[in-house]
Amino acid sequence: MRPPETSRFLAALGWSQFFEEQLEPAEAELAPFRIASVHRTELAAMSEAGPISLTLPPRANTGEYAVGDWVLADPLTRLVQRRLGRKTILQRPAHGRNTPQLAAANVDTLFIVTSCNADFNVARLERYLAFANEAGTIPVILLTKADTADNPGDYRQQAAGLQRSLPVLIVNARLPETAAALAAWCGEGQTVAVVGSSGVGKSTLVNTLVGRERGASQETGAVRESDAKGRHTTTSRSLHPIAGGGWVIDTPGIRTLHLSDVSGGIETLFAEITELSHQCKFRDCTHSHEPGCAVQSALATGHLDPDRVTRWRKLQTENSSRSTPQGGPASGHPKRR
Repeated sequence: MRPPETSRFLAALGWSQFFEEQLEPAEAELAPFRIASVHRTELAAMSEAGPISLTLPPRANTGEYAVGDWVLADPLTRLVQRRLGRKTILQRPAHGRNTPQLAAANVDTLFIVTSCNADFNVARLERYLAFANEAGTIPVILLTKADTADNPGDYRQQAAGLQRSLPVLIVNARLPETAAALAAWCGEGQTVAVVGSSGVGKSTLVNTLVGRERGASQETGAVRESDAKGRHTTTSRSLHPIAGGGWVIDTPGIRTLHLSDVSGGIETLFAEITELSHQCKFRDCTHSHEPGCAVQSALATGHLDPDRVTRWRKLQTENSSRSTPQGGPASGHPKRR
């Protein structure tokens, strides 16, 4: 049985019953560590004694580990024995590879950062939301650079309409008050990840959450006035303690997010279309020309936004072309003959 102080430290680091239940009696002598950063040949982790380096077994691949993972290792040799199952996993297709690129693991909330200028892109935000939904995280959209917009409330309204019950906040990433505004998602033991394009204030937000006095600041870069696009400044992922509790994972700037195997995330994102599609006469309805199509009917009566339906179709097509083959559609409607 662990000493109370060790149990408190692990809980503050994000350890929960979910991970505790995965332990085997034969692993009583091993210690849990949380991955803070992944390098080419080694893993950096958080322990009760502070940051440490972990040793991987021969032929182990660091690409199989993500920042935020929990591993069991020998406390003396620091040799990793195994990785524990994940509550959530943020991953995306890797160009030219069959295995996905791991972004972060065991993330409770995903802060999707965009700015109130030319970077604001509804279609890109929908991709991030589908990404977050499929991962099992809670998505929260944060709007920065409100001082550059005549009416930042318009951006907020557009973002809030992308998904039901979606939290959208206008924040100034540089102000300490921002940490208080986000405290509901940053409590002790909670983990947030920050994603968005370069130049929208991601690294500045991480600095504010961490508290500059607690460590070196993330490098930030200038924004080109002509197109509001920033230079890439964060090039790796890492786990940082939040000043008021919790943990934050910064990620490199992502302008293009290709999706695959996110059918559930898309269904949640476009819930109003998903629900209508179940009312169609044919279960394999393409929602383009079939009789008895509830989606086409809603479009005709103005109950669905044509642009949103177009974006839904595009994501469905991209997801199907990139995803591994899945089972057929659920029964419940007759199939066309």
